[in-house]
Amino acid sequence: MPLTPQLRDLATRVSNWGRWGVDDERGTLNLITADAVLRGAAAIRGGRAFSLAIPFDATGPQWDNVHMPERTNPELRTHTVNVSFTGDPRDFTTSDDSFRMGSQAATHWDALSHVGYEGKLYNDTDESVINAAEGARRLGIEQFGPVATRGVLLDIARLHGVDYFDTNYAITGADLDQAAAAGGVTIESGDAVLVRTGHMHYLRAGDKMRYSTPAPGLSSQSIEWFHDHDVAAVATDTITFEVYPPENPAVFLPVHMIQLRDMGLVQGQNFHLDELAADCRGDGQYDFLLVATPLPLTGAVGAPVAPTAIK
Repeated sequence: MPLTPQLRDLATRVSNWGRWGVDDERGTLNLITADAVLRGAAAIRGGRAFSLAIPFDATGPQWDNVHMPERTNPELRTHTVNVSFTGDPRDFTTSDDSFRMGSQAATHWDALSHVGYEGKLYNDTDESVINAAEGARRLGIEQFGPVATRGVLLDIARLHGVDYFDTNYAITGADLDQAAAAGGVTIESGDAVLVRTGHMHYLRAGDKMRYSTPAPGLSSQSIEWFHDHDVAAVATDTITFEVYPPENPAVFLPVHMIQLRDMGLVQGQNFHLDELAADCRGDGQYDFLLVATPLPLTGAVGAPVAPTAIK
């Protein structure tokens, strides 16, 4: 079903089409100014670094080979083992390998070409810019460039006194405000917001289907919050990003539709936030420098990333 009239009105209110020019392909990443980067650098106080990536291997979250047969978990292939170029094994030897995976199969960013509706992608771009031979001729992941800014962790699970949610809890703007207040942080233009639900618990336990659904996540009641705060990027510790099953079963993934297509807001999934969250609880610091540049796969509608938070 298309967007409801209420969601359509919301999409109009939060639209960023034309905000950074008719040819813009970076969306809200334009909000990452030098000031935002320096604010992130200033958040480094102890020099502690945290990887926010899940393992890139067969333990990844993908299990649905019917709807997304090519979104496979990472597969490593070691095809050159201790080969000597001179023929003398006492001399220089080398090994080599390759890997295969779906571009959005593990920790990743979605490109702005990933989702559209009514024949349009972000910034009034026609969906025809994507084809099987060339990928996305506009709005591809390579348009992101370097991604480094202040990151802020909003721990929604802790806000509600749980380690993780058992249900598809729908996160609202009020939740985000309360989590920011609890963490003692003020969201500023150009920040990247990391939303923790604790749902990674199920993937760590090896239950991929339970990790998939039901899942807590951002709801349509959070969309305007991200626009009002001029957030540059948002990522969650779930595979669906938004609450699933959806709030309205008749409207499939409205947060994806409005954030990516209308707002041009960069979305990330499968971010591992638990270790970072534990450290934030320990010292009370919920902001940090986030460095999270995706692989610049030309024409890709999404790409893996190994994000690092530095406090």
